[in-house]
Amino acid sequence: MDLFSRSWTALRTAVADLPDEAFAQPSGCTGWLVRDLVCHLIVDAQDVLITLVTPSDAEPTHDALTYWDVSATPPTGEDPLDALTVRLAAAYEEPWLLKFHLDDVGSAAGRAAGLADLGARVSTRDEVLTTGDYLTTYVMEWTLHHLDLIAYLPDVAGPPAEGLARSRDMLEQIAGAVFPASFSDTQALLVGTGRRAPTDAERTELGDLTARLPLVLG
Repeated sequence: MDLFSRSWTALRTAVADLPDEAFAQPSGCTGWLVRDLVCHLIVDAQDVLITLVTPSDAEPTHDALTYWDVSATPPTGEDPLDALTVRLAAAYEEPWLLKFHLDDVGSAAGRAAGLADLGARVSTRDEVLTTGDYLTTYVMEWTLHHLDLIAYLPDVAGPPAEGLARSRDMLEQIAGAVFPASFSDTQALLVGTGRRAPTDAERTELGDLTARLPLVLG
């Protein structure tokens, strides 16, 4: 729970501190500007609120690792939901409106997570998880999207080191393999999830793992 809160707070703080012109810059998500990514974070926060008040009596069907749909095909930005996000973001018109909505809904999601019973079961996407596992998936979500946020904004602070380390550990468990020790956590996450293509030198270090990448998480 602490890691969820630290990761989410760091991401929301980074957005709150952005100058207006940053919202028109590209993000690390294909086809999305920073404003589109921030709009997606608002939807994510809404999903957290919805899921935390959708209890289930069923046995868990997934955990923090099996929750993810893993694909080898990176997004193109042409998916209907991705396109909808772009239209929604444009409707805000002014960056301060996006900041306000993210702070409003995002703060509520953070408070709800802090009050949640981590052992309870919740339902989302026709899956059942413990609340603890569900919130752990968002450590990965927040960390990856924080990297997306700063992809073309080098002066913006990145995600917390502990969130990067936990996300790398989860990605390695999903992959069933360990990234080279020479890879930083950020390097492993960017290359591992297809946010950046590996260099020739990195391919050599990755060895057989190269053929299994990227691991696109959805």
